[in-house]
Amino acid sequence: MTESSSVFPNPPAPLTRPDLRGSFGMCATTHWLASSCGQAVLERGGNAFDAAVAAGFVLHLVEPHLNGPGGDLCGLVAVAGAGSAEVLVGQGPAPAGASIAHYRGEGLDLVPGAGGLAAAVPAAVDAWLLMLRDHGTLELADVWAYVLDYAEHGYPLVDRVGATVGSVRELFERHWTTSADFWLVDGRPRTGTMTNPAYAAVLRGLLEAGAGASSREERIDAARESWATGVVPRAACALLATPHRHSDGRDHAGVITPADFAASRARWEPATTATFRGWTVAKTGPWGSGPVLLQALKVLEGFDDDELDPQTELGAHHLVEALKLALADRDAWYGDPDPDGDEPGVPMELLLSEAYATQRRALVGERASDGPQPGEVPGREPYLAPLREESPDPAAEGVGEPTVSTAGETKGDTCHVDVVDRWGNLVSVTPSGGWLQSSPHVPELGFCLGSRLQMTWLDEASPSALRPGRRPRTTLSPTLLLRDGVGVSALGTPGGDQQDQWQLSYLLRVLVGGWTPQQAIDAPTLHTTAMAGSFWPRTWTPRGVVAEDRLPAEVLDGLAARGHAVSVVGGWTLGRLSSVTRDPGSGALSAAANPRGEQGYAVGR
Repeated sequence: MTESSSVFPNPPAPLTRPDLRGSFGMCATTHWLASSCGQAVLERGGNAFDAAVAAGFVLHLVEPHLNGPGGDLCGLVAVAGAGSAEVLVGQGPAPAGASIAHYRGEGLDLVPGAGGLAAAVPAAVDAWLLMLRDHGTLELADVWAYVLDYAEHGYPLVDRVGATVGSVRELFERHWTTSADFWLVDGRPRTGTMTNPAYAAVLRGLLEAGAGASSREERIDAARESWATGVVPRAACALLATPHRHSDGRDHAGVITPADFAASRARWEPATTATFRGWTVAKTGPWGSGPVLLQALKVLEGFDDDELDPQTELGAHHLVEALKLALADRDAWYGDPDPDGDEPGVPMELLLSEAYATQRRALVGERASDGPQPGEVPGREPYLAPLREESPDPAAEGVGEPTVSTAGETKGDTCHVDVVDRWGNLVSVTPSGGWLQSSPHVPELGFCLGSRLQMTWLDEASPSALRPGRRPRTTLSPTLLLRDGVGVSALGTPGGDQQDQWQLSYLLRVLVGGWTPQQAIDAPTLHTTAMAGSFWPRTWTPRGVVAEDRLPAEVLDGLAARGHAVSVVGGWTLGRLSSVTRDPGSGALSAAANPRGEQGYAVGR
């Protein structure tokens, strides 16, 4: 990504972090230890894929309130010389017993946000191993040396881990006693340095499973098979089969079984792409939320550059309205495609077409739109997601995905990893799920399972309905930028439904405004809440906009005058973006990371 003159005025100065520059390798993640370990792998001769895997497993330990081995991930990779981007699918499906009829029979109208009924088949570990097998160069034992050292000898707990545990302490003590045993000491959240010998034993067991294999790839495959058929499914499923407290305030038994683990494997898929101002933007398919960013960019491409600055009233209005249109299409049309082809597919070619973008752009008026406006697909009726403004039971125990509230309180969310190496390989991965407050802790494993199924609807009419064997429509949404088929930048952020929204502001500032990545990351941002939330209890705010208070007062007042319901939050509240870039001509590398949350760092040389 080459330097350009700034088109948008007033980039942040001074910066909170430098735009790192070098030629050897760059790692940017949401935690400094993960970034450091990834860079250490590069320094030992590993490539970007080796480094990303090492960083990802360290994140399981150091950000346990944001991701875990029992969770999921989505990744995008651009292999040097490949000429395209690939998607790493680390999103597991719903178990065979996870039917709408069963959940309705449990008295539910939503999939709970916490507890075993919300658990999809964990796929993060298998996905990381698939990446290492297919594109890495190092032995699994070498890549895992970092996570094993931390798990067995200690790693520092950030303050937010204790704060998260404190927020669910009563739930742990009254109902999830295995979680209380692990996370509480004398009734208080753990602090300081912590070990996780149970998780270390799981990883060492996976290494032992491949000890007799004759090749690196066979050793990794043996570890994958052991993960899917060994102690992990047996212990996790046995614990969750016992009725336990869920976020609806009642006890239910999970439905996930060892057979569900055995039947599921991570895989590769082609990326879904769209062009914007000459750049190719690569995302997941519509089984995830990734195409929301593509659709919003296609709508915004028809506006002039000076109408796209998020730090102006008009630019912010255009950004929010384009996102609302894309999110309405997400809820109406997106979902995991039917493997048998018996159901109508997601009309992605239409949704990303120039003609469709022109039609949608015409709906962006001078004032805030009132409600969801899904687009027209010939011969089909859009699904209209239920819209509730309040939780059905504000006193219920448990949580959905912990993300940024409209009050600006950061409760945690997810993790992110970006890596680029000197050969031109690019990796962008967003791991999540299996956070410590997802479901009861499994003592034999050192972690719990996730709650991604809360993103499905208990309504057969929805394209993202709960269906056995199908993936929930995840919000995990990393991004790659390519130029003429060559990977140039990897980026992403935690943040649930906000991931693509905060990335949109970043991309407009970098690709249109001419700002550097660190300038774009440091700049104040905003997002809309005018859609059905993906996480329990799936509420929305009509015409809602959440904006950092560093945005100019005239912008915030102007948005309100246009009819947006603006909630102003702290100036360093929204997003934890990171990015790495590589100039295809010179090979020069750069990286940037977010000061928000005080955990993310970029390193490199």
